[in-house]
Amino acid sequence: MSYYADLGFEAITPEALRERPASPAVQRFLVEGVGPVSVSGIPELGRILLAHGAGAGHLSEFMRQFAAVLASERLQVWAIDFPYMQQMSEEAKRQPPPPVKKTLEHFAAWYDLLASCSGSPLWVGGKSMGGRVASLFASQHRCAGVAGVIAAGYPFHPPKKPDSLRTDHFPDISMPMLILQGERDPFGSRDEVAHYALPDSLHVHWLTDGDHDFKPRRSSGVNQQVLIDEAAIVAASFVRAQLAVAARTCSTLV
Repeated sequence: MSYYADLGFEAITPEALRERPASPAVQRFLVEGVGPVSVSGIPELGRILLAHGAGAGHLSEFMRQFAAVLASERLQVWAIDFPYMQQMSEEAKRQPPPPVKKTLEHFAAWYDLLASCSGSPLWVGGKSMGGRVASLFASQHRCAGVAGVIAAGYPFHPPKKPDSLRTDHFPDISMPMLILQGERDPFGSRDEVAHYALPDSLHVHWLTDGDHDFKPRRSSGVNQQVLIDEAAIVAASFVRAQLAVAARTCSTLV
């Protein structure tokens, strides 16, 4: 694929990927059979498989900043593009995502590959649609070793369709889940979500005056970059907290 090759993505086999050492610098690979991935950071806290939203891939400004801050907080990020996004990038032509079942299948293929690469904790997550896919994957793979879920801008419902909720699978997510949500998100605002019956394992962090892309109004006194940084720092803190809980649990069992 010339688009990714022109951006410096290195063609590599899954077997060779498993042998690549971690690096503080961003590494970009075009992995045979699964597609492009940008790997950021060292997995001191663990790793996260991160999927993009419906309209922009993992190289968008939002995704790159979010991944960079997560990496600076010692969480290694594996940010991927779904096949339809790869086609969009190659053809420079927008198209809607396929049925969620197809993106789930691709996400599962990436998860299986990363699970075989290292023994460090593996989280799943994503922006908007990517977060929904990650949460669906987690709900269907309780015993797959998923450490937890991080969703940035979760699409609780389509805009202007508050009754079409995408939360039925939440009770089936047995691992910790964090949603980072703008207070004014049209896919689920703070006022709306306050009335939802959410499981105790799901935590929501609200970003001041943010919209679906965490962009606040000028009058709020903050800006989008600050809120993206805040979201990533909170996510990394959530991962640390879960590691601490796991460590305490193990110590009481010894």
